[in-house]
Amino acid sequence: MSGGVDSAVAAARAVDAGHDVVGVHLALNRNPGTLRTGARGCCTIEDSMDARRAATLLGIPFYVWDFSERFKADVMDDFVAEYAAGRTPNPCMRCNEKIKFAALLEKALALGFDAVATGHYANIVVDDQGNRELHRAADWAKDQSYVLGVLTTEQLAHAMFPLGATPSKAEVRAEAAARGLTVAQKPDSHDICFIPDGDTRGFLAGRVGAEDGPILDRDGRLLGTHAGAAAFTVGQRKGLNIGFPTDDGKPRFVLEVRPVSNEVIVGPREALAVTELAGSRFSWAGRPPADATTPFTCDVQVRAHADPVAATAALRGGELAITLDQPIMGVAPGQTAVVYVGTRVLGQCTIDRTVSAVPVHPA
Repeated sequence: MSGGVDSAVAAARAVDAGHDVVGVHLALNRNPGTLRTGARGCCTIEDSMDARRAATLLGIPFYVWDFSERFKADVMDDFVAEYAAGRTPNPCMRCNEKIKFAALLEKALALGFDAVATGHYANIVVDDQGNRELHRAADWAKDQSYVLGVLTTEQLAHAMFPLGATPSKAEVRAEAAARGLTVAQKPDSHDICFIPDGDTRGFLAGRVGAEDGPILDRDGRLLGTHAGAAAFTVGQRKGLNIGFPTDDGKPRFVLEVRPVSNEVIVGPREALAVTELAGSRFSWAGRPPADATTPFTCDVQVRAHADPVAATAALRGGELAITLDQPIMGVAPGQTAVVYVGTRVLGQCTIDRTVSAVPVHPA
Protein backbone atom coordinates (compact mmCIF):
# COMPACT_ATOMS: atom_id res chain seq x y z
CA MET A 1 0.00 0.00 0.00
CA SER A 2 1.85 3.03 -1.31
CA GLY A 3 -0.49 5.55 0.28
CA GLY A 4 -2.24 6.27 -3.00
CA VAL A 5 -5.78 5.69 -4.16
CA ASP A 6 -5.05 2.72 -6.44
CA SER A 7 -3.44 0.48 -3.83
CA ALA A 8 -6.08 1.45 -1.25
CA VAL A 9 -8.93 0.40 -3.55
CA ALA A 10 -7.03 -2.74 -4.58
CA ALA A 11 -6.75 -3.71 -0.91
CA ALA A 12 -10.46 -2.99 -0.38
CA ARG A 13 -11.43 -5.20 -3.30
CA ALA A 14 -9.18 -8.00 -2.01
CA VAL A 15 -10.97 -7.79 1.32
CA ASP A 16 -14.37 -7.84 -0.41
CA ALA A 17 -13.29 -10.95 -2.33
CA GLY A 18 -12.85 -12.79 0.95
CA HIS A 19 -9.06 -12.88 1.10
CA ASP A 20 -7.09 -12.62 4.34
CA VAL A 21 -5.40 -9.29 3.61
CA VAL A 22 -2.50 -7.54 5.29
CA GLY A 23 -1.45 -4.04 4.22
CA VAL A 24 2.27 -3.45 3.71
CA HIS A 25 3.91 -0.10 3.01
CA LEU A 26 7.43 -0.23 1.60
CA ALA A 27 9.96 2.14 3.12
CA LEU A 28 12.33 2.61 0.20
CA ASN A 29 14.01 5.89 1.12
CA ARG A 30 16.52 5.85 3.97
CA ASN A 31 15.84 9.55 4.60
CA PRO A 32 12.12 9.99 3.81
CA GLY A 33 10.64 13.45 3.65
CA THR A 34 7.78 14.38 5.91
CA LEU A 35 5.48 15.70 3.18
CA ARG A 36 5.01 15.10 -0.51
CA THR A 37 5.67 17.81 -3.07
CA GLY A 38 2.45 17.68 -5.12
CA ALA A 39 2.58 14.55 -7.25
CA ARG A 40 6.34 14.11 -7.07
CA GLY A 41 8.11 11.44 -5.11
CA CYS A 42 6.80 8.74 -2.84
CA CYS A 43 7.66 6.92 0.37
CA THR A 44 7.22 10.02 2.53
CA ILE A 45 5.97 9.82 6.08
CA GLU A 46 2.75 11.36 4.78
CA ASP A 47 2.35 8.47 2.31
CA SER A 48 2.91 5.93 5.07
CA MET A 49 0.24 7.59 7.23
CA ASP A 50 -2.21 7.69 4.31
CA ALA A 51 -1.68 3.95 3.80
CA ARG A 52 -2.13 3.28 7.52
CA ARG A 53 -5.41 5.24 7.61
CA ALA A 54 -6.71 3.24 4.63
CA ALA A 55 -5.78 -0.05 6.29
CA THR A 56 -7.47 1.00 9.52
CA LEU A 57 -10.67 1.90 7.65
CA LEU A 58 -10.59 -1.50 5.92
CA GLY A 59 -9.97 -3.30 9.22
CA ILE A 60 -6.77 -5.02 8.10
CA PRO A 61 -3.38 -5.28 9.83
CA PHE A 62 -0.75 -2.82 8.59
CA TYR A 63 3.04 -2.98 8.57
CA VAL A 64 5.92 -0.94 7.21
CA TRP A 65 8.69 -3.06 5.74
CA ASP A 66 12.08 -1.46 5.28
CA PHE A 67 13.58 -2.35 1.89
CA SER A 68 15.69 0.81 1.62
CA GLU A 69 19.00 -1.08 1.40
CA ARG A 70 17.71 -3.37 -1.34
CA PHE A 71 16.15 -0.41 -3.15
CA LYS A 72 19.41 1.52 -3.09
CA ALA A 73 21.44 -1.42 -4.38
CA ASP A 74 19.01 -2.79 -6.95
CA VAL A 75 17.32 0.38 -8.22
CA MET A 76 19.20 3.56 -7.34
CA ASP A 77 22.72 2.22 -7.81
CA ASP A 78 21.65 0.48 -11.00
CA PHE A 79 20.18 3.78 -12.25
CA VAL A 80 23.45 5.61 -11.63
CA ALA A 81 25.58 2.82 -13.15
CA GLU A 82 23.45 2.69 -16.30
CA TYR A 83 23.70 6.45 -16.87
CA ALA A 84 27.44 6.28 -16.21
CA ALA A 85 27.62 3.69 -19.00
CA GLY A 86 25.75 5.98 -21.41
CA ARG A 87 22.47 4.07 -21.14
CA THR A 88 18.95 5.21 -20.25
CA PRO A 89 17.47 2.98 -17.52
CA ASN A 90 13.87 2.62 -16.37
CA PRO A 91 13.90 2.52 -12.55
CA CYS A 92 10.22 1.55 -12.36
CA MET A 93 10.99 -1.68 -14.23
CA ARG A 94 13.87 -2.45 -11.86
CA CYS A 95 11.67 -1.72 -8.83
CA ASN A 96 8.98 -4.15 -9.98
CA GLU A 97 11.61 -6.73 -10.95
CA LYS A 98 13.84 -6.49 -7.88
CA ILE A 99 11.68 -5.09 -5.08
CA LYS A 100 7.90 -5.50 -5.37
CA PHE A 101 7.90 -8.92 -7.02
CA ALA A 102 11.24 -10.19 -5.71
CA ALA A 103 12.23 -8.89 -2.26
CA LEU A 104 8.64 -8.24 -1.16
CA LEU A 105 7.27 -11.44 -2.66
CA GLU A 106 10.10 -13.53 -1.19
CA LYS A 107 9.39 -12.22 2.31
CA ALA A 108 5.64 -12.63 1.85
CA LEU A 109 5.97 -16.25 0.78
CA ALA A 110 8.38 -16.97 3.62
CA LEU A 111 5.76 -15.63 6.05
CA GLY A 112 3.07 -17.90 4.60
CA PHE A 113 1.22 -15.51 2.31
CA ASP A 114 0.05 -16.69 -1.09
CA ALA A 115 0.26 -13.57 -3.23
CA VAL A 116 1.20 -9.93 -3.54
CA ALA A 117 -1.66 -7.67 -4.69
CA THR A 118 -0.91 -4.20 -6.04
CA GLY A 119 -2.84 -1.30 -7.52
CA HIS A 120 -1.32 -1.72 -10.99
CA TYR A 121 -3.69 -1.55 -13.94
CA ALA A 122 -3.13 -4.93 -15.62
CA ASN A 123 -4.89 -8.28 -15.90
CA ILE A 124 -3.92 -11.87 -15.30
CA VAL A 125 -5.70 -14.35 -17.55
CA VAL A 126 -5.60 -18.13 -17.11
CA ASP A 127 -5.59 -20.04 -20.43
CA ASP A 128 -7.22 -23.40 -21.18
CA GLN A 129 -4.15 -25.27 -19.91
CA GLY A 130 -4.08 -23.37 -16.62
CA ASN A 131 -1.17 -21.12 -17.58
CA ARG A 132 -1.25 -17.61 -16.14
CA GLU A 133 -0.75 -14.78 -18.64
CA LEU A 134 -0.20 -11.06 -18.13
CA HIS A 135 -2.54 -8.87 -20.22
CA ARG A 136 -3.26 -5.18 -20.70
CA ALA A 137 -5.79 -3.48 -18.44
CA ALA A 138 -9.32 -2.74 -19.59
CA ASP A 139 -8.51 0.98 -19.55
CA TRP A 140 -5.67 1.30 -22.07
CA ALA A 141 -5.13 4.93 -21.06
CA LYS A 142 -4.11 3.74 -17.59
CA ASP A 143 -2.62 0.40 -18.66
CA GLN A 144 0.53 -0.43 -16.67
CA SER A 145 1.32 -3.83 -18.14
CA TYR A 146 4.46 -2.35 -19.69
CA VAL A 147 6.17 -1.77 -16.33
CA LEU A 148 5.14 -5.29 -15.26
CA GLY A 149 6.72 -6.86 -18.34
CA VAL A 150 9.70 -8.01 -16.26
CA LEU A 151 7.57 -10.41 -14.22
CA THR A 152 8.43 -14.09 -14.64
CA THR A 153 6.19 -17.14 -14.68
CA GLU A 154 6.89 -17.79 -10.99
CA GLN A 155 6.14 -14.19 -10.03
CA LEU A 156 2.89 -14.17 -12.01
CA ALA A 157 1.82 -17.26 -10.07
CA HIS A 158 1.78 -15.11 -6.92
CA ALA A 159 0.51 -11.78 -8.28
CA MET A 160 -2.92 -10.15 -8.11
CA PHE A 161 -4.10 -6.96 -9.81
CA PRO A 162 -7.63 -6.17 -8.54
CA LEU A 163 -7.95 -3.00 -10.65
CA GLY A 164 -7.19 -4.58 -14.02
CA ALA A 165 -10.78 -4.85 -15.24
CA THR A 166 -11.80 -1.36 -14.08
CA PRO A 167 -13.01 0.80 -17.00
CA SER A 168 -11.39 4.05 -15.79
CA LYS A 169 -9.37 5.75 -13.08
CA ALA A 170 -12.39 8.00 -12.43
CA GLU A 171 -14.32 4.93 -11.33
CA VAL A 172 -11.55 3.99 -8.89
CA ARG A 173 -11.60 7.49 -7.37
CA ALA A 174 -15.39 7.40 -7.11
CA GLU A 175 -15.23 4.01 -5.39
CA ALA A 176 -12.59 5.31 -2.96
CA ALA A 177 -14.79 8.28 -2.08
CA ALA A 178 -17.81 6.03 -1.57
CA ARG A 179 -15.76 3.85 0.77
CA GLY A 180 -14.67 6.89 2.77
CA LEU A 181 -11.00 6.60 1.85
CA THR A 182 -9.27 9.94 2.40
CA VAL A 183 -6.93 9.36 -0.57
CA ALA A 184 -9.80 9.44 -3.10
CA GLN A 185 -8.55 12.66 -4.74
CA LYS A 186 -4.84 12.31 -3.92
CA PRO A 187 -2.69 13.16 -6.99
CA ASP A 188 -0.99 10.31 -8.84
CA SER A 189 2.76 10.03 -8.34
CA HIS A 190 4.94 10.61 -11.37
CA ASP A 191 8.58 11.11 -12.35
CA ILE A 192 11.38 9.20 -10.60
CA CYS A 193 10.37 8.57 -7.00
CA PHE A 194 13.88 8.98 -5.56
CA ILE A 195 14.40 12.30 -7.38
CA PRO A 196 11.36 14.18 -6.01
CA ASP A 197 12.58 17.58 -7.23
CA GLY A 198 12.79 16.26 -10.82
CA ASP A 199 16.44 17.36 -11.19
CA THR A 200 17.90 14.20 -12.72
CA ARG A 201 20.97 16.06 -13.97
CA GLY A 202 21.75 17.37 -10.49
CA PHE A 203 21.17 13.92 -8.96
CA LEU A 204 23.60 12.31 -11.39
CA ALA A 205 26.19 15.06 -11.13
CA GLY A 206 26.59 14.35 -7.44
CA ARG A 207 27.12 10.62 -8.04
CA VAL A 208 28.68 10.16 -11.46
CA GLY A 209 30.54 13.45 -11.59
CA ALA A 210 30.21 16.17 -14.18
CA GLU A 211 33.17 17.01 -16.39
CA ASP A 212 33.07 19.34 -19.38
CA GLY A 213 33.26 17.60 -22.74
CA PRO A 214 32.61 18.13 -26.45
CA ILE A 215 29.30 18.13 -28.31
CA LEU A 216 30.00 16.80 -31.81
CA ASP A 217 28.00 16.32 -35.00
CA ARG A 218 27.96 13.03 -36.90
CA ASP A 219 31.08 14.03 -38.83
CA GLY A 220 33.04 14.75 -35.66
CA ARG A 221 32.88 18.55 -35.88
CA LEU A 222 32.88 20.41 -32.57
CA LEU A 223 29.61 22.27 -32.02
CA GLY A 224 29.84 23.15 -28.35
CA THR A 225 30.57 21.80 -24.89
CA HIS A 226 28.53 20.14 -22.17
CA ALA A 227 28.91 19.89 -18.40
CA GLY A 228 28.75 16.09 -18.17
CA ALA A 229 27.76 13.41 -20.69
CA ALA A 230 25.90 11.28 -18.14
CA ALA A 231 23.11 13.84 -17.93
CA PHE A 232 22.12 13.34 -21.58
CA THR A 233 19.96 10.69 -23.17
CA VAL A 234 19.25 9.67 -26.75
CA GLY A 235 16.48 11.76 -28.27
CA GLN A 236 17.05 14.74 -25.99
CA ARG A 237 16.58 18.16 -27.58
CA LYS A 238 16.64 20.65 -24.74
CA GLY A 239 19.71 21.70 -22.80
CA LEU A 240 22.28 21.26 -25.58
CA ASN A 241 23.38 24.89 -25.46
CA ILE A 242 24.84 24.86 -28.94
CA GLY A 243 25.80 28.37 -29.92
CA PHE A 244 24.85 28.36 -33.60
CA PRO A 245 22.01 26.88 -35.68
CA THR A 246 22.15 24.27 -38.41
CA ASP A 247 22.27 25.34 -42.05
CA ASP A 248 18.63 24.37 -42.54
CA GLY A 249 17.50 25.87 -39.24
CA LYS A 250 16.21 22.53 -37.88
CA PRO A 251 16.86 21.51 -34.25
CA ARG A 252 19.49 18.99 -33.22
CA PHE A 253 18.89 15.95 -31.04
CA VAL A 254 21.19 13.70 -29.01
CA LEU A 255 22.01 10.64 -31.13
CA GLU A 256 24.62 8.97 -28.96
CA VAL A 257 26.27 9.34 -25.55
CA ARG A 258 29.88 8.17 -25.17
CA PRO A 259 30.75 8.09 -21.47
CA VAL A 260 34.33 6.87 -21.91
CA SER A 261 35.34 9.79 -24.13
CA ASN A 262 32.76 12.10 -22.48
CA GLU A 263 31.35 12.98 -25.92
CA VAL A 264 27.76 13.76 -26.89
CA ILE A 265 26.87 13.21 -30.56
CA VAL A 266 24.00 15.25 -32.01
CA GLY A 267 22.22 15.40 -35.34
CA PRO A 268 18.88 15.74 -37.14
CA ARG A 269 15.68 14.15 -35.90
CA GLU A 270 15.53 11.68 -38.78
CA ALA A 271 18.77 10.10 -37.51
CA LEU A 272 16.86 8.98 -34.40
CA ALA A 273 14.75 6.52 -36.43
CA VAL A 274 15.40 2.92 -35.35
CA THR A 275 14.43 -0.16 -37.34
CA GLU A 276 15.87 -2.93 -35.16
CA LEU A 277 16.69 -3.44 -31.50
CA ALA A 278 18.04 -6.31 -29.42
CA GLY A 279 18.93 -7.26 -25.88
CA SER A 280 20.59 -10.21 -24.16
CA ARG A 281 18.79 -9.62 -20.83
CA PHE A 282 15.33 -10.96 -21.65
CA SER A 283 12.57 -12.84 -19.87
CA TRP A 284 9.18 -14.37 -20.63
CA ALA A 285 6.04 -13.33 -18.74
CA GLY A 286 4.38 -16.70 -18.43
CA ARG A 287 4.56 -19.49 -20.99
CA PRO A 288 7.21 -18.70 -23.67
CA PRO A 289 6.76 -19.32 -27.40
CA ALA A 290 7.04 -22.98 -28.41
CA ASP A 291 10.11 -22.14 -30.49
CA ALA A 292 11.34 -18.61 -29.91
CA THR A 293 14.14 -19.07 -32.46
CA THR A 294 11.50 -19.06 -35.19
CA PRO A 295 10.50 -15.45 -35.99
CA PHE A 296 7.02 -14.56 -34.76
CA THR A 297 4.84 -11.50 -35.28
CA CYS A 298 4.16 -9.25 -32.31
CA ASP A 299 3.86 -5.66 -31.14
CA VAL A 300 6.63 -3.93 -29.24
CA GLN A 301 6.43 -1.02 -26.82
CA VAL A 302 9.54 0.86 -25.67
CA ARG A 303 8.06 3.34 -23.18
CA ALA A 304 5.31 3.15 -20.58
CA HIS A 305 2.91 5.38 -22.53
CA ALA A 306 4.15 4.80 -26.08
CA ASP A 307 2.00 3.32 -28.82
CA PRO A 308 2.80 -0.31 -29.67
CA VAL A 309 4.50 -0.89 -33.02
CA ALA A 310 4.10 -4.01 -35.17
CA ALA A 311 7.27 -6.08 -35.32
CA THR A 312 8.85 -9.50 -35.81
CA ALA A 313 10.90 -11.03 -32.99
CA ALA A 314 13.07 -14.09 -32.43
CA LEU A 315 15.89 -15.37 -30.24
CA ARG A 316 19.11 -14.99 -32.18
CA GLY A 317 22.68 -15.34 -30.93
CA GLY A 318 21.69 -15.13 -27.27
CA GLU A 319 19.58 -12.01 -27.83
CA LEU A 320 15.92 -11.24 -28.22
CA ALA A 321 16.10 -9.47 -31.58
CA ILE A 322 13.20 -7.34 -32.79
CA THR A 323 12.69 -5.97 -36.30
CA LEU A 324 10.15 -3.16 -36.50
CA ASP A 325 7.62 -2.88 -39.29
CA GLN A 326 8.10 0.90 -39.20
CA PRO A 327 10.84 2.97 -37.55
CA ILE A 328 10.38 4.42 -34.09
CA MET A 329 12.20 7.47 -32.83
CA GLY A 330 14.77 7.99 -30.11
CA VAL A 331 15.25 4.51 -28.67
CA ALA A 332 18.19 4.35 -26.28
CA PRO A 333 20.22 1.42 -24.92
CA GLY A 334 19.03 0.69 -21.40
CA GLN A 335 15.35 1.17 -22.20
CA THR A 336 13.03 -1.82 -21.98
CA ALA A 337 11.29 -3.31 -25.00
CA VAL A 338 8.12 -5.16 -23.98
CA VAL A 339 6.73 -7.64 -26.49
CA TYR A 340 2.97 -8.14 -26.85
CA VAL A 341 0.86 -10.63 -28.76
CA GLY A 342 -2.55 -9.02 -28.85
CA THR A 343 -3.21 -7.80 -25.30
CA ARG A 344 -0.85 -10.36 -23.78
CA VAL A 345 2.60 -9.43 -22.50
CA LEU A 346 4.83 -12.15 -23.90
CA GLY A 347 8.14 -10.92 -22.51
CA GLN A 348 10.72 -8.17 -22.50
CA CYS A 349 14.35 -7.31 -23.01
CA THR A 350 16.63 -4.53 -21.85
CA ILE A 351 17.85 -2.93 -25.06
CA ASP A 352 21.59 -3.36 -25.60
CA ARG A 353 21.83 -2.12 -29.16
CA THR A 354 19.77 -0.57 -31.92
CA VAL A 355 20.05 -0.32 -35.70
CA SER A 356 19.35 3.13 -37.09
CA ALA A 357 17.44 3.72 -40.30
CA VAL A 358 19.94 6.53 -40.96
CA PRO A 359 23.57 5.69 -40.11
CA VAL A 360 24.93 7.87 -37.33
CA HIS A 361 28.23 8.13 -39.17
CA PRO A 362 27.44 8.22 -42.90
CA ALA A 363 30.18 7.23 -45.27
